[in-house]
Amino acid sequence: MKPIFKPYYAVIFTSTQNENTNGYLEMAEKMEALAKKQNGFLGIDSARNTVGITVSYWQTLEAIKNWKQQSEHLQAQQKGREEWYSWYNVKICKVEREYQFFKK
Repeated sequence: MKPIFKPYYAVIFTSTQNENTNGYLEMAEKMEALAKKQNGFLGIDSARNTVGITVSYWQTLEAIKNWKQQSEHLQAQQKGREEWYSWYNVKICKVEREYQFFKK
């Protein structure tokens, strides 16, 4: 992820799943594809294991609000609460600086 805009915002979604994972991966892929079409979307990083962590990056708080209220996303959130998650936490952070390392 290489954002053009700084500062920008990160939505950090941390979760644990219950036993039922039927349809979860398909929904996660669908939500990622849908998020990429939203105004203000900058990128996404995700790691899923015992604890899942997905961080999405946005230009503005308004873009995050619009994504949270997007109708298909609302349906996915409801399904997550009813079927897939035993716990989740959402943090919204302002990113003012970043750096990275990568070995060639």
